Amino acid sequence: MPRPLGELEDAVMTRVWKWNRPVTVREVLEDLQRERSIAYTTVMTVLDNLHQKGWVRREAEGRAYRYEAVSTRAAYAAALMNDAWSQSDNPAAALVAFFGMMSEEQRQALRDAMRIAQGPVAAESHETPARATEKRDENPDEKRDENPDENPDENPDENPDEKAGEKADENPGQYPGRNPGQNLGRNPDGIVAENPASAEGDPGR
Repeated sequence: MPRPLGELEDAVMTRVWKWNRPVTVREVLEDLQRERSIAYTTVMTVLDNLHQKGWVRREAEGRAYRYEAVSTRAAYAAALMNDAWSQSDNPAAALVAFFGMMSEEQRQALRDAMRIAQGPVAAESHETPARATEKRDENPDEKRDENPDENPDENPDENPDEKAGEKADENPGQYPGRNPGQNLGRNPDGIVAENPASAEGDPGR
């Protein structure tokens, strides 16, 4: 487990992390001297100690070295939090207490981090019911267009002959010139017999 950095070590590493490139002792010294009085040999010793502890790597450049961070500051902070949490005899209670100390901005950052850590598959599995409803409503005509020839009102068990007979009886007066009570007779040959009065009244017959 990583040990927390000392005050001066943290000041030096803050600059190494911020610049995110190989740095020299002289560069760190000049930046530190803006806020404190410090010697070149002190900064050189601190960077050498950080190298021995595994926080930085170095490469020779002439008679000096260039130092570069091995890990990020985020990884360092995460290691410290994990170390502190693992030492608790009640990890769940420690987390609840930690969440209670967080600001709303920190809680939002935590939610964002959880979504990134879980990935898109986990995010979809935790989809809210409201979002699922929105997806169904995005294309309401999709299912209706699957079979445009389908007649939803059609009853497959209905007899077509009975249906035709029902339509014919709906309006018996719809055939002009026919008496609804008239019963056309048929001769044995199946030919409809004409009305004798109708035939006699036609001069052309």
